[in-house]
Amino acid sequence: MTGMFDLTGTTAVVTGARRGIGFAMAVALADAGADIIGVSASQSASGSDIERAVTGTGRSFEGLACDFADPVAVEALGAELAGRGVDILVNNAGTIERAPAAEHPLALWDRVIDVNLSSQFRLTQALARPMLERGRGKVIFTASLLSFQGGINVPGYAAAKSGIAGLTRALSNEWVSRGVTVNAIAPGYIATDNTQALRADSDRSRAILDRIPAGRWGEASDLAGATVFLASPASDYVSGVVLPVDGGWLGR
Repeated sequence: MTGMFDLTGTTAVVTGARRGIGFAMAVALADAGADIIGVSASQSASGSDIERAVTGTGRSFEGLACDFADPVAVEALGAELAGRGVDILVNNAGTIERAPAAEHPLALWDRVIDVNLSSQFRLTQALARPMLERGRGKVIFTASLLSFQGGINVPGYAAAKSGIAGLTRALSNEWVSRGVTVNAIAPGYIATDNTQALRADSDRSRAILDRIPAGRWGEASDLAGATVFLASPASDYVSGVVLPVDGGWLGR
């Protein structure tokens, strides 16, 4: 049965891999046998924590830097990676900006949409073309609970993550018959930098915990199993799915 989850001989690109959820996803894929190309806005070419974690599993790591708010940079990244024989693409890079909708600066809206949605389509389009030519590949997006809900004071983030859910389904409809599955993981409330403001607000944190049946904030490592599943042959007949990993939040 473990062979169904074996990624030996594959190459995975993980964006936003320097820390948090992306870090955990990259290490999980490496543990399963994949070599990793990690991309983040401030990713160093060598000497990073994520490089040490990946190479510690016995797999190779390459670090690349890319500003996902810059469409020219993203297109250049896609052109560079398209010839690398990438088997798995994990679109995890993201950002969040908090401000009430009526006063939300348009510059912040534009940045969140560019990073969380537009850049992900650009990179996926570039890397999916060779996958489709080969007739195999795995694309995984990081969605959110706000792919299902509206959130508070994060209109750009909610719009982008809802867009990711729709994009997952749209790409799956076109590509799964050609051997490329497209899915998304929707993390619940995970203890990362993105949720620091919520965890620092004692009232808000308590309200969130009271709603989570599991009774705790998630850890980035809680995303490992879902990531390996959706990247592996075990999920070859799974596509167009937005899979919540949320401690039961959406079932409440």
